[in-house]
Amino acid sequence: MVTTVSERGSGDGVEHGSRPGSVHRTLDILEVVAAKGGASAKEIADTTGLPLPTVYRLARELLDSDYLVHIREERRFELGWKLHQLGVSLHQQIGVSREVRAEVTALHDQLGLAAYFAVHRGHQIAVVFTADSPDHPRLRPLEFGFHEAAHATALGKIMLANMDADQRALHLDPEPMPRFGPGTLTRHADLDAQLEVVADRGLAWEHGEFQAGATCVAAAVRGGNGVLLGSVAVSGPDGRMDCGVAETEAALRTTASRVSRFYRSGHTR
Repeated sequence: MVTTVSERGSGDGVEHGSRPGSVHRTLDILEVVAAKGGASAKEIADTTGLPLPTVYRLARELLDSDYLVHIREERRFELGWKLHQLGVSLHQQIGVSREVRAEVTALHDQLGLAAYFAVHRGHQIAVVFTADSPDHPRLRPLEFGFHEAAHATALGKIMLANMDADQRALHLDPEPMPRFGPGTLTRHADLDAQLEVVADRGLAWEHGEFQAGATCVAAAVRGGNGVLLGSVAVSGPDGRMDCGVAETEAALRTTASRVSRFYRSGHTR
């Protein structure tokens, strides 16, 4: 589930729970600076729970490597140019073509629902494009880089249904799995039964499993050899999604087929 930097901090500077070691403490510093748009050493220490000497030591290494810059007059750190270089490289790897963006936007316009395109990278899901509007907003936090709560989201179920039993067991939390909404499945057996249907139909629904009152449905996007590349999805309030199920599924299948065709043709840049 989602954790914040402050939740990860222990307050005493010891290496802690889910992200131990100096590498992860360094990443904590970068995350704080990014979230705050720049931060002083004290702000970093207060947010992460790291001692000031540790913050200064790790920040010095980041400065030397151009991952941070120090604005001396304001006594604060900001992100360095090297991170921009990494970001550009990431977007080159998972960039979304104009044609794919157009297909997802057309899906949003046709159904009057927020529409998404996600790519699957290993066991992670990155929502790389969203088409929404003030009248039909996206789910939060279904934004770029989202890959949490696979068992509770339609996007995640597409990925899980593509795994064998051993892979799935490694990916899922032990029972009871975390609950995000009133409909979240917390038992493996219940989820496995649902994933059999997902694998058979190529569509995954979730009703109030990630957020109360919200429904989402996703369809798989596959390459020419059948490998799972990602998925397209739409979401909306329960009442809106309960109407026109057949129309929604047909439109989603058509969009997923067209996006798959773009990837098979190699026309994705």
